[in-house]
Amino acid sequence: MSATTNDRDSARLKLAVGAIGIVFGDIGTSPIYAFRETFRGPHELPIDDMHILGVLSLIFWSMTLIVSIQYVSILMRADNKGQGGSLALVALLSRTIGKSRHSGVVVMLGVAATALFYGDSMITPAISVLSAVEGLTVVNPGLERFVLPIALVLLISLFVLQQRGTAKVGMMFAPVMTVYFVVLAVLGIGYIVATPEILWALNPYYMVQFFITDKYTAFLALGSVVLAVTGAEALYSDMGHFGRGPMRLSWFGFVMPCLLLNYFGQGAMIIGLPDAAAEEAILNPFFFLANDAYRLPLVILATCATFIASQAVISGAFSVTHQAIQLGFVPRLSIRHTSDEHHGQIYIPVINWMLMLAVIVLVLFFQNSSNLASAYGIAVTGAMMIDTLLMAVLLLAVWKWKWWLAVPVIALFIIVDGAYFAANLTKVPDGGWFPLIVGAIAFTVLTTWAKGRSLMRARMTEMSLPLDIFAKSARSSTSRVPGTAIFMNSGSSGTPSALLHNIKHNKVLHERVVVLTVQIADVPYVGEEKRCEIQSLGDGFFRVILHYGFMQETDVPQALQREEMCGGAFDMMKTSFFLSRQTLLSADKPGMKVWREKLFAWMMRNSATPMEFFRLPTNRVVELGSQVEI
Repeated sequence: MSATTNDRDSARLKLAVGAIGIVFGDIGTSPIYAFRETFRGPHELPIDDMHILGVLSLIFWSMTLIVSIQYVSILMRADNKGQGGSLALVALLSRTIGKSRHSGVVVMLGVAATALFYGDSMITPAISVLSAVEGLTVVNPGLERFVLPIALVLLISLFVLQQRGTAKVGMMFAPVMTVYFVVLAVLGIGYIVATPEILWALNPYYMVQFFITDKYTAFLALGSVVLAVTGAEALYSDMGHFGRGPMRLSWFGFVMPCLLLNYFGQGAMIIGLPDAAAEEAILNPFFFLANDAYRLPLVILATCATFIASQAVISGAFSVTHQAIQLGFVPRLSIRHTSDEHHGQIYIPVINWMLMLAVIVLVLFFQNSSNLASAYGIAVTGAMMIDTLLMAVLLLAVWKWKWWLAVPVIALFIIVDGAYFAANLTKVPDGGWFPLIVGAIAFTVLTTWAKGRSLMRARMTEMSLPLDIFAKSARSSTSRVPGTAIFMNSGSSGTPSALLHNIKHNKVLHERVVVLTVQIADVPYVGEEKRCEIQSLGDGFFRVILHYGFMQETDVPQALQREEMCGGAFDMMKTSFFLSRQTLLSADKPGMKVWREKLFAWMMRNSATPMEFFRLPTNRVVELGSQVEI
């Protein structure tokens, strides 16, 4: 028993260390710029004991309430078969509340959070890498002209690296980030020991005093304080990779203490400096924590950490896009698997190059990390606010908490997250418009694709002939040829248009005719034992439904080769796949605005083919066209 327990503890510890390298990079690099931006951001604060203690108290209690309680303690319990994130939570909620009048609102909230995530995934690499490279100006002010070129080279290299896969690089993530967090703690401890009164900031009294004294200015400061908790939503999204237990161990046992020691160390250093030196140090307090001899190594270490943090965000964008494709919110895209061992390691070329282009534009337009900080908060706080609303549905509809317990919890987080979101709305003219525009575009694309697919399937269902009736009428009216024909069908009923066109033009049927539908469940994984659902219609006609989770790849040939229930095993060399290619026509009463119809048609033309998406053998595919009105 003890050996089993030790093995379990050892495995948990390994996962906890791995999570340090992958999950905590975003929130871990926040000390580089969060404390600085609160004092020298868009709304400057005086450098005195009251404001430093007030800001540190805000950072501590924000980290405690938002990260430790809301995400790590509550939302991490809301896993969808082990997976986390906004889309996984929406799938969980939709499955529980069913087709009620509230389900549409829940889905739209999840789509909105996903849309904002794309804005976040563009800004995070830009601000993280740029803020680290700016540390060179602390080492030598004459290096300022090299900051932008170095940052751009690093960022472009990061995106070029994606197509080779991150498995080998990922092996170095945990040791580097572990060293980074230890350095954060060591840098802070010395100043805290020298100025122990900084620990008074743990008392919420100083946070309250800050608001009473500064009122509206303190409210505006929330827009910069929130930078200290950016990356909290990543903890929930990446839960499926490591599990809630190891991630909680990493957060409470290592990451959170190291972060707080560094933030309090920055405050203690500023308090202990004369006024003139404090004014200079507050422009980059993170790098001033180190002595002159160690600043360049600290810049290099911080740059490595921000590189890793950016890598995690980009991988997250690939993962979220894959989920959105499977759940029907994004067109089929070319997806490459970069690891034979880990199916979650994927590369989506279109997303990668779009993110790279956006990041380059951001760096060139905003020029420095302080300007980017104004754009950063809105995407993060908007996603947090949506997660809070989804959490309210979770507590009341799924977990069935008593109202007297649920309402105060929900109200607390709505007030906290709402205050942060409102404070960041004031930064819209200074750069906050960027993630809002990206979010609006992404939301339009996601909803247009989902609505267009729904309309197209409805029209095709209206026009289709029941498969059992077709099978009866076709048995004696056509000749049969050797082999197997598989007709892909988007719906689970009706006759595919490709099958009708094949009869019309070729006037033959294969010995075995399979109408195949791929269905994506609202769970991340479907076991092999539940993969295939087969219905025999007699005389060589079969309806097959393959079930996949939204985290799984849809490899149709692989699934079919495991089945022998359709009159024998499938031989891919004797099997032909027939696909329907639809051409959209505008109806007299369109289901969408004309511009959305055109957008949907454009997305259909540029999406990956079913042959590529379902991994069909290229030399065994036949496409037959049809026209559909929506």
